[in-house]
Amino acid sequence: MTTNISESLNAVLVKVRELPITAFVNEIRLLCQKWFHERRTKAAGCTTMMSKDVETKLEERKDRVICADQYTFDVVDGDRNYCVDMALWTCTCRKFQLDQLPCDHVLAVVRKTPYQAYDLCSLYYTREFWHETYRGVISHIPHISSWTIPQQISEFKLQPPDVRTVAGRRRKRRLPSIGEELPTPKCSRCKERGHNRATCQNPIALHPTDKAECPGSNLPTRQPTHPSDQQSMQQL
Repeated sequence: MTTNISESLNAVLVKVRELPITAFVNEIRLLCQKWFHERRTKAAGCTTMMSKDVETKLEERKDRVICADQYTFDVVDGDRNYCVDMALWTCTCRKFQLDQLPCDHVLAVVRKTPYQAYDLCSLYYTREFWHETYRGVISHIPHISSWTIPQQISEFKLQPPDVRTVAGRRRKRRLPSIGEELPTPKCSRCKERGHNRATCQNPIALHPTDKAECPGSNLPTRQPTHPSDQQSMQQL
C-alpha cells in the first residue's frame, strides 16, 4: 500500500522533481491545496449517511445464504462457501475484518436478517468523518518580501549537508522496491524483449530477397500514366 501511494505521488510530481527544494515544496503545497478543496467540495455535497464510494459498495448483491444458528451463516458465492459470524463481525474472506466494511457475503446476510448494514461500517466511512478529514484549509503563502522573519532566524546560516558527491550523472530513476516487477525493455530494432537497440546482437537482413521477408513485395507496381513517365520507361 505504501508503494502504491508513493508511486501515485511520484507520477504527479514527475515534472517538478528537478526544481529547487523551496520551489518543489511549494508545488506540493499547491497540489495539496487543490486536492483538499476538491474533496471538501465533494464531501459537502454528500447527503447520504455514508460516503458515496461506500454507498456504492452497499448496493444489492444476490447470494445464497444458509443459516447455521442465530449468529453464524453460510454464504454460497459461486462455487465457494464463506462463513459469516455476526457475533464476532468476521467473514472467512477476511475483507470484513481488514476494511471494517461489510463485504459481499456480510451484505447477503444483512438482506436476510434484521441487521443493518450501516451499523456494521466503521465510523471513518461516515459523512461526518469525511467532512472532518478535509475540514482544514491550506492557506496561501505570500511572497517572501512580505515575510516577518525573527532576527535569530535571519542570522542563522544553514550549511549544506556534508556528503560526498558521487561522480557521474545523477540518478533520476528511483530504486525499485522488494518484490516489484520492472517492465522488460523492448528492442526497437528486432522487436524482441530483454534488451535494447544499443545492445541488440540479432542479425537483421539489409537487402531481403525473399518476398516473404520483404514487407513491400506484395504491393502493386505503379504504372506510368503521364507521357513523360512513359518516355522515361522507354529510355530505360
